[in-house]
Amino acid sequence: MSDLGILGTGAYVPDRVVSNDDVGAAAGVDDAWIRRKTAIRERRWAAPGQATSDLAAAAGRAALRSAGITADQLSVIVVATSTPDRPQPPTAAYVQHELGAAGAAAFDLNAVCSGSVFALSVAEGLLAGRGGHALVIGADLYSRILNPADRRTVVLFGDGAGALVLGPAAQGSRVRHLALHTFGELAGLIEVPAGGSRLPGDRAALEAGLQYFAMDGREVRRFVAEQLPRLTKQFLHESGVVPDDIGHFVPHQANGVLLDAVTADLGLPRAASHRTLTHYGNTGAASIPITLDTAARAGAFRRGDLILLAGFGGGMSAGLALVEW
Repeated sequence: MSDLGILGTGAYVPDRVVSNDDVGAAAGVDDAWIRRKTAIRERRWAAPGQATSDLAAAAGRAALRSAGITADQLSVIVVATSTPDRPQPPTAAYVQHELGAAGAAAFDLNAVCSGSVFALSVAEGLLAGRGGHALVIGADLYSRILNPADRRTVVLFGDGAGALVLGPAAQGSRVRHLALHTFGELAGLIEVPAGGSRLPGDRAALEAGLQYFAMDGREVRRFVAEQLPRLTKQFLHESGVVPDDIGHFVPHQANGVLLDAVTADLGLPRAASHRTLTHYGNTGAASIPITLDTAARAGAFRRGDLILLAGFGGGMSAGLALVEW
């Protein structure tokens, strides 16, 4: 069991509300189709001048306020994102500067939609035995990499950032167990093909539309349906808890219909499943910390409650965390 806990949470979503009709028009689908397939009603998209670091810094400020600490008390900032401001430098460097956290080491981590749990695990490892505080941020701005004509993807995603402060558990909740998994043989199921060293984002790639986010939805659903129940059962056994002990389930907000199906298969009879996708859509690495913050600010958690965080996404990857509030 870790001696570290979550001391505060925060979130930020852009002001612009984008309806299903807004995204569906170019993709040839309507509001009813999107709700039936995803349970999403609307999402937030960033303004033209906003970048991922802007969203991340806003969420970070909120988490610092919640934790009651200042930026100069941070020793680590980890930003989980697959939509950085630029290929380099790390988005976390901009966040560190914006927050005034001059003493913090700051870096990015990319595990796509599992990123926030991966980042939590890395931050926990860095602080273990050393003390101090870490700011863990999940932030993604997918609206800039979506093909407006691709109904499989454009209807799903929103922009946002969620954050948490990790520090001495005596001051807050406790991180009890973490587990990370990657299935590299399935890496092609979710990708942005162009823009890296394998395939530069040159004119030919842009003309072919390879700069856009692409996903094999059917196979992704198969992965989640097959792997998440198995990994969750294994994780709870390793954690020394039984399914009845879990009071809250905070999953990656991928798709409401998918979550309904997989949650039923997890066998968590007493767990309240928390959702934000109805109004925010799939916010990538931000979705778990946004949803955790939303539930916390609504007073959903009581001291001693066990919360299961479950991320899954590109890689393919999965990350699980057990938090005692």
